[in-house]
Amino acid sequence: MKLSLFCRPYNLPQADEALFPVAARMADDAGFYSIHFGEHILIAEQTDRYPFGPWTHGLDAGWSDPLIALAAATAVTSRIKLSSGIILAPLHPAAVLAKQIATLDVLSRGRAELAFGVGWQPEEFEAVGVPFDRRYSRLDDTLRACRALWGSQPASFTSDSVRFSDVRAYPLPVQERVPVLLGLKPTPRNAARIAEYGDGWCPVRYSPEQVAAGLEVIRPAMEAAGRDPDSLIVRVQAPLVLLADGRINVHETLAVGPAYERAGATVLAVGPTLGCRDVDDMDTLIKEIADAAEPS
Repeated sequence: MKLSLFCRPYNLPQADEALFPVAARMADDAGFYSIHFGEHILIAEQTDRYPFGPWTHGLDAGWSDPLIALAAATAVTSRIKLSSGIILAPLHPAAVLAKQIATLDVLSRGRAELAFGVGWQPEEFEAVGVPFDRRYSRLDDTLRACRALWGSQPASFTSDSVRFSDVRAYPLPVQERVPVLLGLKPTPRNAARIAEYGDGWCPVRYSPEQVAAGLEVIRPAMEAAGRDPDSLIVRVQAPLVLLADGRINVHETLAVGPAYERAGATVLAVGPTLGCRDVDDMDTLIKEIADAAEPS
């Protein structure tokens, strides 16, 4: 199973978010498959509505823009996939998002791999003028439009919220198909979304048993759409086991990997880099994770 470094910038040493490219270079050197973290444009006070369990982030935590941070990492990496946690696609104008991702793919010479979802805070949607109750249809419109803009030129697309006709969107991505992961519940409708315009699934805080059950819904949808279910990227987050000093207990955290792999996961995300005192300490932790994950 491949390894991804889940790397929230505000969890870097001294909460120095400018260290993200440094962490990306270290993960690249250590052989990680990808690096990623998620998006929030803003955080509202009502974090008790978080649907995946306790909200563990401070209200003053910094949420760097993932696409800008990943673009910065292109300059110091050569192999690692530049991914994301969940980018909230409905909050972004489709043409702007398509341009940003195409640019990231060009700058990285074909290493973009982004994950998308719909979010859970009405306040984020209100702040950018998007109806919260239309978030799923906006997700569909936005990502379908991105696929159109990354395809043959000139491009045209029409939906309730996005329209363009005979436009040209250059540069095109280097990859013939930019991988798109969806962080959605594995309902039949969401499985159809993955089968139509996605390439993978990245559930949040799912057990191995939940991952296996979800794939029992998603894989048949892929087959029905004429796509190979074995091509799915399935990224899961290893539940963190921490030491008394707040650092990751690497071996106990990675111990769940085989169970996730048997369930059908293809990428195990480990992190963030909690408890590191400085850059050297962070480098040691990243290497320790990579070494411990290697097959014996």
